[in-house]
Amino acid sequence: MTKKNILQSTGKRKTSIARVFFKEGTGKITVNGRDFNEYFPLENQRVIATRILSFFPIENKYDIFVNVSGGGLIGQAGAIKLALARMIILLNQDLKSTLSKASMLTRDPRIKERKKYGQKAARARFQFSKR
Repeated sequence: MTKKNILQSTGKRKTSIARVFFKEGTGKITVNGRDFNEYFPLENQRVIATRILSFFPIENKYDIFVNVSGGGLIGQAGAIKLALARMIILLNQDLKSTLSKASMLTRDPRIKERKKYGQKAARARFQFSKR
């Protein structure tokens, strides 16, 4: 692989971090060295990750290589979605307003809240006994 015809983008969701690489090719998607459909067994996970490609079809143009780590499969799919959206902006600036209206470019900031001391969990208290 030569560096000059590879594009890179990153995306985050919860604790997942996805790095996406585009290379000219046949339209194949590979996640962590495995086939896309094998890595994401459920349909809703595949839809979350690739819904962005309906705005910018890549059939027979680019191969997509994804390195994703951390979190669960839904968080990883969300991280891939954001990374793909940022990549599409690099390829075609005209789609920026369309993608932002579809809220594809906003990073979802929700993460797990930390457990507080003196409490059972982040918000749950220990049971109070009056007597």
